[in-house]
Amino acid sequence: MSQSAADGYKNNRVGPVLRASDMTEAIVDAAREDNPGKQIRVDDKGAYVRVDTEGELIIRRATLESNLGRPYTMSEFEITLGSFAGRIETTNEFIRFYFNKSI
Repeated sequence: MSQSAADGYKNNRVGPVLRASDMTEAIVDAAREDNPGKQIRVDDKGAYVRVDTEGELIIRRATLESNLGRPYTMSEFEITLGSFAGRIETTNEFIRFYFNKSI
């Protein structure tokens, strides 16, 4: 195993790993819109898409509704969410991925 792969856990990147679906693009766009000034990294692997940034990533229901052009409940996010990095906080208005400890 390469040194960079062995040290892969030594970072503060957080965010969802999404199953590829018709909602993926709207979620990626919402991540960019709801986190101004942050560099959002998107790694598309075909079957899934990893979306992450440093420290904290928030995705708001209102932004998803705007992007999808329809009402949206945050429980729908769980259908697309395959995994995630960091910790997670969910409400009816947003989902937040975060990491308290800095490396």
